[in-house]
Amino acid sequence: MSAEPNTLAEAAVSSTTPDLPAEPRVVTETPGAVYRSEDLAVFYGSFRAVRDVNLEILEHQITAFIGPSGCGKTTVLRCFNRMNDLIETARVEGRLTYHGVDLYDRAVNPVEVRRRIGMVFQKPNPFPKSIYENVAYGPRLAGLAKKGAEMDEVVERSLRSAALWDEVKDRLKASAFGLSGGQQQRLCIARALAVGPEVLLMDEPCSALDPIATGRIEDLMEQIKQEYTIIIVTHNMQQAARVSDRCAFFTTEVSEVSDTRTGVLVEYDMTEKMFSNPSDTRTENYVTGRFG
Repeated sequence: MSAEPNTLAEAAVSSTTPDLPAEPRVVTETPGAVYRSEDLAVFYGSFRAVRDVNLEILEHQITAFIGPSGCGKTTVLRCFNRMNDLIETARVEGRLTYHGVDLYDRAVNPVEVRRRIGMVFQKPNPFPKSIYENVAYGPRLAGLAKKGAEMDEVVERSLRSAALWDEVKDRLKASAFGLSGGQQQRLCIARALAVGPEVLLMDEPCSALDPIATGRIEDLMEQIKQEYTIIIVTHNMQQAARVSDRCAFFTTEVSEVSDTRTGVLVEYDMTEKMFSNPSDTRTENYVTGRFG
């Protein structure tokens, strides 16, 4: 097996796609910053869904995106692993860098981006396969592990990282659909971790779960942030206050001309400050439940 590129820039340079530039643009980042966005905006056709997103995501922290429905939280989250590329009408403007590499540079392979930046969705979505095969699928497809003992090790490590191993180790060949909702979501987390990402994006991962399962997912996030950088979208203010190190508050602006709504980043700061002494009145009104 050939040596794996250590950075996204190296992966882009090693791309064999003939019409791509030789190297992606690289800029200097703040030490510890995984992402940096500058005037990020997302359009669906002519509709501007979100504008002027300027923030830095720091490594080994949990960052929560909060705000009312329709303010662009998930739209921005999907920019961070180029999932919006899969929407035909979507267009991203501004700059978004990952370890200094322009994530939307033509030399960057979006498939490689999504391997290095995993995602867990709102509703658990296990494959119609066994528990074992759900975790093994990604490493096998990416050529990261051979079958047999090597793959067994990857599966066990991933399930342990997702705090699920002890619950399923005696039924790895059973269907993933036989797990509870909370277990299925942890399986999806294990599946994302199995390909060795650095970042984990979580789009309302607990919205379909009961309080006990939600607590387990929150405990898990606290454990794995020592190894991964986590960005979570949540409508649950208590959850954001409990688990996140930093918060980004988004809201919507209504155009007086067209009556369309555009998401905008209002405030981004340490979570404790955001909830105790926010700098913007709109943030205070939201976190205290006056709207949203």
